Amino acid sequence: MRYWLMKSEPESFSIDDLARAKKQTTSWDGVRNYQARNFMREMQIGDQVFFYHSNANPPCIVGLAEIVKTAYPDHTALDPRDHHYDPKATPENPIWEMVDIKLVRKFAVPLALDDLRQVRGLEKMELLRKGSRLSVQPVSAAEGKRVLALAEKKAAKA
Repeated sequence: MRYWLMKSEPESFSIDDLARAKKQTTSWDGVRNYQARNFMREMQIGDQVFFYHSNANPPCIVGLAEIVKTAYPDHTALDPRDHHYDPKATPENPIWEMVDIKLVRKFAVPLALDDLRQVRGLEKMELLRKGSRLSVQPVSAAEGKRVLALAEKKAAKA
């Protein structure tokens, strides 16, 4: 099992939207960065995903999901009416892929970006790297365990 982090702007798709989705599951479509797409290709069923609200006040990790379906062609790239449409994508060469995630839990207390910067052991976390913009990124096992421990600690204090 591996850990990942996936970013979404809460006004586009929030963890609450995931909680309301049928079977609390959704496809993670619309990724249009090759490195992020390649990370999704590495994901396996059961991998854990930190759900991150970007462009929020404050930006924060708000919960945990898991991979329930590995990478498959992203149909939104083929639909000219979709805002994720890519004219270079074809059914024979779809270019872009998506995975399905299922909500595991919403954190009782969101983990703000500024708070994460203060946690020993997270100094090299991709999310905290200056200029990091990837919407899908790996999280090391040690970092994942630290983030989960922090979520539990904050929940106990709430």
